[in-house]
Amino acid sequence: MAETQHFFSTPFSVDGLASKEGITALRQAIEAEHARDSDGVQISNINGWHSNTNMIDWGGEAARALAYKAMQMADAQTIDTKSPQDSRFDWVPEMWANVSGKGSANQYHFHPGSFWSAVAYIDDGYEGRDDPALGGELQLLDPRMPMVRMTAPDLRMVDANRQPQQNEIAIRPRTGMIVLFPSWLQHAVRPFKGGGTRVSIAINLVAALKRGR
Repeated sequence: MAETQHFFSTPFSVDGLASKEGITALRQAIEAEHARDSDGVQISNINGWHSNTNMIDWGGEAARALAYKAMQMADAQTIDTKSPQDSRFDWVPEMWANVSGKGSANQYHFHPGSFWSAVAYIDDGYEGRDDPALGGELQLLDPRMPMVRMTAPDLRMVDANRQPQQNEIAIRPRTGMIVLFPSWLQHAVRPFKGGGTRVSIAINLVAALKRGR
């Protein structure tokens, strides 16, 4: 019988924000910036509010602490193969906020130029309800699948347990969750139908050589 191995897995890391005070401070900073610049910017967002990408500046100490948390998660998933014990690279963060009401969503997109991307959920907007009809899931698209399935969309490769591999993964956010994934991974957000307000923060981490390296 042929031996089958599975290569080229895609990492997806999940952690939590431990400081309730920090979450409160982040929300207050976002509310203040939303009031200052109610128009925001339009990028991948459909409806909702998307801030400028300078939250690392206007978000205060709580924003810098969140960026550091994302960097720690990235460090745990990354190695410099030419200098394993002392990486030659630092992370340069870019950060912005999203405020989403009912009907808001994000189109599929990725983040060119970055190495890792993260999303932290300050308020999932579900108001404690578990109803899957509320939507708002983070969608991840298998980067290998679209081309091979164009001529045979019902065919799936099997995984190590002989089950059909999924070509889309849905992650239901929860307040205090932070997730990290490669910036090249296409992702989207399904239309949010909750009664509350979804507040999240996105972070891109760009790899930059340290001075003198």
